Amino acid sequence: MRPLRYSINVTLDGCCDHRGIPPDEELHRHAVENLARADALLFGRVTYQMMEAAWRPPAQPGARPDWTEPFARTIDAAKKYVVSTTLDQVDWNAELVRGDLEKAVQQLKREPGKGLFVGGVMLPMALTELGLIDEYEFVVHPRLAGRGPTLFAGMSHFVDLRLVSRLEFRSGAVAMRYEPRR
Repeated sequence: MRPLRYSINVTLDGCCDHRGIPPDEELHRHAVENLARADALLFGRVTYQMMEAAWRPPAQPGARPDWTEPFARTIDAAKKYVVSTTLDQVDWNAELVRGDLEKAVQQLKREPGKGLFVGGVMLPMALTELGLIDEYEFVVHPRLAGRGPTLFAGMSHFVDLRLVSRLEFRSGAVAMRYEPRR
């Protein structure tokens, strides 16, 4: 069974708004390495549309630093599954996931491969509630945002995690990977 991995950038005070995280070359390289551990990406509608707007080619000249291009190429080429009840269609190498979320994701996990990678806020919370995420990575940035959104707000139960690795970046950000204690 291929694992479902989740990674998100977050400030020290818990803000997970991508606009609150400073762009960084080293962190983009790390994200490319993360994506290389997956056969496909799983997004909710909001994250899918945000990523498509930011990373789908062609980018306007000078719209983003040259060091983001490996990430842009990687995410552009990746197979994507989009969980949405409101979208009628998707493209950008994507297909819609409809119906029972738990059954659909369990089926994706049963398919052969290296793994699945999920991003965003709301979909990962729903997957956590269902006990479907196998690995969590929180990239904690040395910044106080003073605003939200925050992760897992309103979750119905505790999820105990076990630290499996830690990686420090020159920026002072720290990537911590955890597995659920089962």
